[in-house]
Amino acid sequence: MSGSKHPKEKQREEALRAIDRVEAESETIVGSTFVRMADRAKNHLNAADKDPDDRIEIIGTRIGRSLGVVFALGLVIYLFVTYVMG
Repeated sequence: MSGSKHPKEKQREEALRAIDRVEAESETIVGSTFVRMADRAKNHLNAADKDPDDRIEIIGTRIGRSLGVVFALGLVIYLFVTYVMG
């Protein structure tokens, strides 16, 4: 037997390098996506899109959006308890 590699070994090594490259790229994409989503959520709940001179509008928007999050979480808990636990 000679010391040469199996013909499929070269393809295998190339495939492993490609998988490593894809994993590295996907971690970067996923990480940056979560950072953007968190930043947008923060700006949304803080009413950054409203007129900064109108304090009442900002406060009302923050209250409404916060109550919406609380309502959505309550609904998820209710549905979980009703259909999964019951």
